[in-house]
Amino acid sequence: MSDEFTTYFPDSGKVDMDDRTTAIDDAVRDELRALAAKYPRPRSALMPMLHLVQSVDGRVSPAGIEACAEILGITSSQVAGVATFYTMFRRSQGGTHNIGICATALCAVMGGDAIYDAVERKLGLDGEGTTADGMFTLERIECNAGCDFAPIMMVNWEYMDNMTPDKAIQILDDLAAGREVKSTRGATITNWRDTERVLAGFPDGRADEGPSAGEPSLLGLRLAGEAGPDADAPRRALPDDADDGPAPDEQPDDGAPAEDDSPADAPAEAAQAADAQPEDAQAADAPAEGAEDADAGDQHPAEGEESK
Repeated sequence: MSDEFTTYFPDSGKVDMDDRTTAIDDAVRDELRALAAKYPRPRSALMPMLHLVQSVDGRVSPAGIEACAEILGITSSQVAGVATFYTMFRRSQGGTHNIGICATALCAVMGGDAIYDAVERKLGLDGEGTTADGMFTLERIECNAGCDFAPIMMVNWEYMDNMTPDKAIQILDDLAAGREVKSTRGATITNWRDTERVLAGFPDGRADEGPSAGEPSLLGLRLAGEAGPDADAPRRALPDDADDGPAPDEQPDDGAPAEDDSPADAPAEAAQAADAQPEDAQAADAPAEGAEDADAGDQHPAEGEESK
């Protein structure tokens, strides 16, 4: 039907299969095999392997897809299905530095949209994309998991906290000029490919180079420490004159035993209580008229059975 809804996303889910260039050699293949060998089911290594491919080829390349499929014993389509599902995998060549600006509601209202617009103008881009010199790739990211430091900008997946348009532009200028840039909660920035190799599972020895947490994240821990070990004890806010009733471990002084108490003389007391019942109550407890006869009848054969 002409009015039927159709989806149209021409730039989604496509790997550039026309560009067959690759830097994957025997050494890289050995590293891919080493990743697969770490898992009881080799196929579980696919995502780290794709990060390694990106660190070498700058994207998920056709050669990288074929190498992963061959090593894992699966089809190229299965590899491409994973590579085109996750947004951290590039379908085409990108820049030396990946700039991700959070577009989720909190960062947006805190200034994230203004930061994105400023970076977009600075890079001369019309939306997401890569600069002509191949230095920067810009993308919007849905939540960088750093809401306590909003608005957030990521550079090669390293945090840049509490950003402003001016701070973001200064970072871009420093990176373009080759000046040192440090993450606010991480290592010194190198380039996107280096980060991809770390994500693949090959540490670069810089994990402890910068702080891993900031004051907003540690505030709750500090407040709990100041409150002391009893801070988690349950408390009830009651008026000063409120009658809260007896404490749970106290019994009301009415002579009644506790609910779970079972005195040793309980059977004797029950027998005495039964003897003290009114006649009407005892009559109610007696079997109905004829019940004894019915029970007695159960002990004798039915009429005529003796003659059989």
